[in-house]
Amino acid sequence: MTSKPRKRYTAEFKAQAVELINTGRPVSQIAEELCVSTHLLYSWKQAAALPQLASEGARAVGEGDAADELRTLRRELARLRVENDILKKAAIILGTKPQPNSAP
Repeated sequence: MTSKPRKRYTAEFKAQAVELINTGRPVSQIAEELCVSTHLLYSWKQAAALPQLASEGARAVGEGDAADELRTLRRELARLRVENDILKKAAIILGTKPQPNSAP
């Protein structure tokens, strides 16, 4: 009986996976797209959250609706940034040049 070699994931891959989880999409959907188990994604998320417990600086502060909207917009911005990075990498792999950014 032979055992399969264990897959190793880079820290960058893990960080991007955690960013995808933080966008609010279902973990099962992300796991399927990345071809990893949901348990693995949850453990990466937990490991990434441990050092951040001391810093609460990125929290939305304010009155109810405004804070909720700010959180929603931050979540959407994070998701779009991750998707943009993935598309840039795919363009490089496929041999096409990514479009220059119109905004800084």
